[in-house]
Amino acid sequence: MTAAATDSLEHLRREAASCRACPLWKNGTQTVFGEGPSDAQIMLVGEQPGDREDLAGRPFVGPAGLLLNRALADAGVNRARVYVTNAVKHFKFEPRGKRRLHKRPNAGEIKVCSTRWLLGEIEAVAPQLIVALGATAAQSLAGRPVPVQSNRGEVLELASGLRVLITVHPSALLRLRDEKDKREAYDAFVQDLRSIAQILAREAGLARPSGMVSTG
Repeated sequence: MTAAATDSLEHLRREAASCRACPLWKNGTQTVFGEGPSDAQIMLVGEQPGDREDLAGRPFVGPAGLLLNRALADAGVNRARVYVTNAVKHFKFEPRGKRRLHKRPNAGEIKVCSTRWLLGEIEAVAPQLIVALGATAAQSLAGRPVPVQSNRGEVLELASGLRVLITVHPSALLRLRDEKDKREAYDAFVQDLRSIAQILAREAGLARPSGMVSTG
């Protein structure tokens, strides 16, 4: 872990805490910045903090985060060696009685947060591979909409030089009702995560990943 990378992340974290670049700060409890080793080889990017994350001030601590932790363990990925963050740092929601229901961030909110914070996190950590969890994360990294299902399991090599593995967000699995569908979706998600080690090994020089797709 380099001191420069750690200092850079801490500086970004302090700056993001008072971000007023889009209206989402008005209703969110606090900015939820990324966390993890500053020298992580792998960075996971989700959509935005949920209700639990908004209250705790930490990413992926709610139901979707618990599912992600289990899937990473089943895939053989050490969660402690992964940097996790979100494309958007404030919780966007719609009040429904006493509940706060998730509302998807719009393109403007995604772009502002990506430019001001996410790209800074990527520059500081310099991961070998970024995993985009869902469409919002993929859009924030590519700068344009990226269909998840047609690109799932592929590594997009972007014009910016970023290498991004596309998969679903774990919250999508939580929304499934049928138990068989849940098991199958979970197994497919674990398989996506299991490919991380294979991709990194190939990146290390064994071979160019067969799943590499070139895109602008």
